[in-house]
Amino acid sequence: MFESLSDRLSSSLKAISGKAKISEDNIRDTLRDVRMALLEADVALPVVKDFTERVKDRAIGAEVAKSLTPGQSFLKVVQAELQTVLGGESEGLNLATQPPAVIMVAGLQGAGKTTSVAKLARYLIEREKKSVSVVSADVYRPAAITQLETLAAEVGARFEPSDPAEKPVDIARRAVANARVAFSDVVLIDTAGRLAVDEVMMAEIAALHEEVKPIETLFVVDAMTGQDAANTARAFGKTLPLTGVILTKVDADTRGGAALSVRTITERPIKFLGVGEKTDALDPFHPDRLASRILGMGDMLSLIEEVERKVDHDKAKKLATKVQKGGRFDLEDFREQLQQMKNLGGMSAMLDKMPGMSGMAQAAQNVDTKQFVRMEAMIDSMTPKERRNPDLISGSRKRRITLGSGTVVQDLNRLLKQHKQMQKMMKKMKGGGMQRMMRGLGGMTGGPGGGLPPGFPRR
Repeated sequence: MFESLSDRLSSSLKAISGKAKISEDNIRDTLRDVRMALLEADVALPVVKDFTERVKDRAIGAEVAKSLTPGQSFLKVVQAELQTVLGGESEGLNLATQPPAVIMVAGLQGAGKTTSVAKLARYLIEREKKSVSVVSADVYRPAAITQLETLAAEVGARFEPSDPAEKPVDIARRAVANARVAFSDVVLIDTAGRLAVDEVMMAEIAALHEEVKPIETLFVVDAMTGQDAANTARAFGKTLPLTGVILTKVDADTRGGAALSVRTITERPIKFLGVGEKTDALDPFHPDRLASRILGMGDMLSLIEEVERKVDHDKAKKLATKVQKGGRFDLEDFREQLQQMKNLGGMSAMLDKMPGMSGMAQAAQNVDTKQFVRMEAMIDSMTPKERRNPDLISGSRKRRITLGSGTVVQDLNRLLKQHKQMQKMMKKMKGGGMQRMMRGLGGMTGGPGGGLPPGFPRR
């Protein structure tokens, strides 16, 4: 996420953060680099100018000059101002109304509105413990209604049927009435998108808004469109009283121009980030955490929350107990660890949130994304006896396993080597606790592979 911006800013700020004295000259040089990094990231010019002026004023003032560590203090000033540009404090959904709370979702065609409605429904059901109804008022796009019905079933939301022959206002009115009867806490209304902002769409959405009077009107915008994302949101905001923004496809955006421009240009908070294609890939937006990640400081809070939410704690506890009692870490256990890693978004997603690990995250992205799938396929092709005792896997067994999993012997040898190394690491937990485990990890990060886990392909 925002790799190119993060790299440029980190390298620009690294030179000044170690200095014992801050002067106007070295601040000027650093801010010139910061300004170029932001402009190349497609951040809107007024945002860049305002940001660099505020950093300069604070840095040259007493705030940094009187500090014992001026270099680090300058970095803190940049982080604080970056957080301000992103919105300051996190702003969640406002659901303080007589149920059902109506949330209307708008945006251009292709921005990911329907998927965002499903993600938002899942978020509200799983994390906010709300009962949710969803309805599609998009009577123009072929299969829009069917798509939402399929996604609603996947996330466990109540689906309100609608028909392309109906008027969007009638659909919305009925959906809210039926959601009230069904005792839904929230009703999400998916509206029609267009290829551009036009009067017909605006009139239709304005009529919908007037009819259902939503407590939240969220604008879905594609982060990949950069500065245009903020300008489109502003155009929508002139007709529609937007309460917030959902920024989609953030995981694929290396620049970050949209995230850094939307709040200032629209004067509306970013409330959620779409960080993947799956229905659980929606994160509440925290300006302080994103500012920290952009500057290469990581985001441990989000990582901890993700682990709490996605890791199967019963399985983890069972494995820990087994290892503590001297049980053998077998390939069944290894497969479970691979599945847990996949649930967390893979190695690169985890490293990206760790302080100082962004470079390693990029290295981890070079690992074949299909590798986990191949590894699981090889383990599935083994007999239960082989999974419990990998030492049994000899030449003829290897040929059978690779034929059954569509892999080659080299893949299987690599898998067995990785398992052996992880097995050794697990043995360090037995009796000696986490200290010896962490020493093992420390040795692992110092190797030529740039900190990747043992057995992973090196650069």
